[in-house]
Amino acid sequence: MKYLVLDVGGSSIKYALMDEQAQIYERGSTPTPQDTLEHFIETIGQLYDDYKGGIEGIALSMPGIIDPQKGYCFTGGALSYIRDIPMKEKLQQRCPCPITIGNDAKCAGAAELGFGNLQDVEDGVVIVLGTAVGGCVIHQGEVQYGKHFFGGEFSMIFSHGIDGEDFWWATNGILGLLKCVQKRLSTQQEYTGIEIFEMANQGHLEVQKAIKDFVTILVKRIYSLQCVLDPEKFVIGGGISAQPLLFEYIQQVNDEIFENNDYYVKPVIEPCYYRNDANLVGALYQFLNQK
Repeated sequence: MKYLVLDVGGSSIKYALMDEQAQIYERGSTPTPQDTLEHFIETIGQLYDDYKGGIEGIALSMPGIIDPQKGYCFTGGALSYIRDIPMKEKLQQRCPCPITIGNDAKCAGAAELGFGNLQDVEDGVVIVLGTAVGGCVIHQGEVQYGKHFFGGEFSMIFSHGIDGEDFWWATNGILGLLKCVQKRLSTQQEYTGIEIFEMANQGHLEVQKAIKDFVTILVKRIYSLQCVLDPEKFVIGGGISAQPLLFEYIQQVNDEIFENNDYYVKPVIEPCYYRNDANLVGALYQFLNQK
């Protein structure tokens, strides 16, 4: 059996034809509509028309606060036209087939739980480092959504002020990495994540220090989550998780913190198994395990 699986991002919608083992038979992408809900639904409807003769349903991953049981979107991340929308109902009017809808970070967590590095873990945490900081909490082998479907919204955690500068998205999203580099280099020049790690891998000492500054903030936050949730394992995904240097510094900082604070439980921190396809795989897992 095949399924049409969609990963809605801020700029593009990735789509794939997949089977129950998460094997991908076809894939592609199309721009994410920026204007209206009607345009968004029609874009998905056109993909459905292309595949409707050979699929069992549609599995959808998208940003925002989402009730996955009802397929209701309270928000849609950067897609401002999605707010308080019964999305599943509206999509099924255009695409008459079984449909599931899940938050993108929760889908990434489901991918690790179902097929990745949390398969044999009862309690784990997924952290996705991207533009912001996505998260998913796994407890007793299940994704935890929380009473208000806000569980795992790590981006909104703050330590001091509430002006946004101290929120986790601002310190460990890509903007936080850039700020660490700019501070070390005493510049306002902007760099991409790829450029930052290229400089570090070429031996730029100050950039290496900046990445370690960034990682220190990250690992301190992880220690806080260890105290609250006490999971067996943390797995980290997102674009920069593909950089070996990131995990080299994560292990260094983890060792340094524990060496001086050995009354803590030392977090186990690993990379996610799935990276760019995590949301697709997790959306499929959610579809296959819908209750």
